[in-house]
Amino acid sequence: MVDVHSQSFFGQSTGMFIQSSSRSDSFIFMNFIKKKNDGTWEKLSNREGKTIKCGLEEIVMILEVLKKKSKSWSTVHSFKNEKTPISVSWEGDNKVWFNVGDYPKMLSFTQIEILRLLLSHILEEKIEYSTVPDTSKSFVNSSLKDTNNLVKQNNITDDGLTIREEMNLGEKIRRLEGIISGETEKAIRIAINNGEDIWIPKSTIKSQYNAEKNTKQTFLIDSWFLEKNNLTL
Repeated sequence: MVDVHSQSFFGQSTGMFIQSSSRSDSFIFMNFIKKKNDGTWEKLSNREGKTIKCGLEEIVMILEVLKKKSKSWSTVHSFKNEKTPISVSWEGDNKVWFNVGDYPKMLSFTQIEILRLLLSHILEEKIEYSTVPDTSKSFVNSSLKDTNNLVKQNNITDDGLTIREEMNLGEKIRRLEGIISGETEKAIRIAINNGEDIWIPKSTIKSQYNAEKNTKQTFLIDSWFLEKNNLTL
């Protein structure tokens, strides 16, 4: 059993990502991106696209539609005075539409089935693991953990910018906890727990992050860069 899940669903003009960072988190994130007029895709790392956070009850309602127990479901998310209408509905017998703000995404029959199975599995895991007291807080202050001893991050903010696009860490990617203290076009400056400030090239960062300063978060970074700068345990 794994602790994280990530799955993408692409069409001709819109892509949708489902991501669960930890089975102990009582929510998932859903990302939506569009193809631009020049043929390239929006990038979440450039703060493009749309991200929403769905709790357990919303996962249940989405599954009600995917299982054809309801023909449609809708809600509205409000964050920082911005309201995002969300709806999930059937079109005929073989298509489901996700409409999130101005990001419409149609799922084919095979995509519907994959999403139904994935959300059912994630929901079952979260019911078991996210409804028990958190006993991992004593590990949160570790600045870096090996991929075999992952830190569970429980302070992800509602803006969804901590979404990780690549969750299969292997040996090539490591986690680093810190706070953004500066940023240029090609790098961000991160203050880590030992008091050191380090500049990290954006090209080596393989996760989404919150660009606001003074927000503690976890970054997925190329192992070679951390090893080169003696930032591994």
